[in-house]
Amino acid sequence: MLRLAIQKSGRLSEDSLQLIRECGISFVSSSYKLKVEASNFPLEILYLRDDDIPGYVQDGVADLGIVGQNVLVEANCAALEVETLGFSKCRLSLAVPRGAAYGSVADLQGKSIATSYPKILGDYLAGQGVQAHLHTISGSVEIAPSIGLAEAICDIVSSGSTLLGNGLREVETIFRSEAVLIAAPGLSPEKQELLDQLRFRMQAVRRAQRSKYIVLNAPVSALDAVKALLPGIKSPTVTPLAEEGWVSVQSVVDEDNFWHLTGQLQAIGAEGILVLGIEKRVG
Repeated sequence: MLRLAIQKSGRLSEDSLQLIRECGISFVSSSYKLKVEASNFPLEILYLRDDDIPGYVQDGVADLGIVGQNVLVEANCAALEVETLGFSKCRLSLAVPRGAAYGSVADLQGKSIATSYPKILGDYLAGQGVQAHLHTISGSVEIAPSIGLAEAICDIVSSGSTLLGNGLREVETIFRSEAVLIAAPGLSPEKQELLDQLRFRMQAVRRAQRSKYIVLNAPVSALDAVKALLPGIKSPTVTPLAEEGWVSVQSVVDEDNFWHLTGQLQAIGAEGILVLGIEKRVG
């Protein structure tokens, strides 16, 4: 059985559990249980503090973990990463008081900076040739300038509303993060096989999230142009319609390109364009 560690609460926890369920793995979650066993896949889920997950996985207490890249890199355990998961995206940024002058990171030379990520920030500043005094604090980083603890901060930013609410402005993004799947080194062949199965399911879910199934009607005279726009996974499915001279075309498209393709398809005569979500996409 694989032991998978995830954050015990918060958005990352919710997204991780959603992914596991979308992989067809059934379990009953509870707010008071710190571990739960799946009923249809050899998987046990452990609910832990996010900062503890890299260490638990590195030491083999847990076989796998889902954690933010920012936590993984800060723990100096980046070698454990096996799969990016595409959710819980955020950035680690420098921020200064709204009225403070700032031209570049060089303006932080000799200044004091409060952060919960001294390794990532220290590496970044070293790469920029800047020396600063780092104050490591575990939470409420945004308050540091207003109480005189630091002249700038470095913290995780999603929308930026927390910075604005504390009189700060974002001036530099130093690291971009998303959720990743990590694995302990030296898994047994049996556990490695289970990990491969789990990754296969996760990849199928992620491919589906990035894809749309498109169905449309087009005149036969425009079929070659439609096929050029919609190559599909291998090739589109083409079916004659009852009305002579028309066909139905079905294909899979990347969601990022969908709206651009829609305009092109309409321009060459496509009609009745339907777009459907895909639950899983294998291959």
